[in-house]
Amino acid sequence: MRIISKAAAMQKCALQWKCRGVRVGFVPTMGYLHAGHLSLVREARKRVGKNGKIVVSIYVNPTQFAPTEDLAKYPRDLKRDLKLCRDAGVDVVFTPTDTEMYPRWGESLSSPTEFSTYVVEEKLSQTMEGAARPTHFRGVTTVVAKLFNLVLPDVAVFGQKDFQQAAVIKRMVADLNFPVKIIVAPTLRERDGLAMSSRNKFLDADERAQAVILFHALRAASLTVKKKPVSALRLKADLKEFITAAPLARLDYVEFFDPETLAPTAQVKRGTQMALAVFVGKTRLIDNMQL
Repeated sequence: MRIISKAAAMQKCALQWKCRGVRVGFVPTMGYLHAGHLSLVREARKRVGKNGKIVVSIYVNPTQFAPTEDLAKYPRDLKRDLKLCRDAGVDVVFTPTDTEMYPRWGESLSSPTEFSTYVVEEKLSQTMEGAARPTHFRGVTTVVAKLFNLVLPDVAVFGQKDFQQAAVIKRMVADLNFPVKIIVAPTLRERDGLAMSSRNKFLDADERAQAVILFHALRAASLTVKKKPVSALRLKADLKEFITAAPLARLDYVEFFDPETLAPTAQVKRGTQMALAVFVGKTRLIDNMQL
């Protein structure tokens, strides 16, 4: 397994593969890998075959964090991540620094100087995570576009837990003609249903026990609409009461929408997508499910 930290070296490596007709699968991550990430690696391998190359990027992207968010606290363990990648058969791990990814941003990433080019999706990114974190998706689309230009993947695999993010990236790829196929792989869950996430590390024992309320809320909504369609406003109110029954949980948002267009729906029925964000203690968790 090769470790590359320079952007130019990553792009040179990818171009050499392209010249030889080698297919490339890509899994972009922010590190602190878990079984969910490794399932994306397996999906990428399946898509490019045993003769293809798998690249995993490990980069905590500062442009998708607001000043009040947990950039500095985001969990990092590169040594552990590299071992997991090696054991999973990854060919290249791309570990750029901030100055490699944003070379003209000046000495401090909180004080932009010459860096001024961003990729902005203006429709699908406006609700849910985009409304709760207004600068988030601009950072996501910009860094993913840059990574695509450096890794030159044929296939890129994202997790369904970040449903809106995957939809935004799909739209960016279609609108800007990136020659990459986007695959959205199923969410991996713990035995009790909690979606696997690097941020789960922040939960203490009591918070971890109550964090499963997200999954229980998804299941409760699914069982409700199994009987008959219901009002979105009524179901939101019921779910807010359901979630706040967990003393350490605080609802950020719950939304019901069309899984293709992300357009909100007034009536919730089978096939409607549900997404929610919940603070458990100080840790913000997200999840989603097609009902």
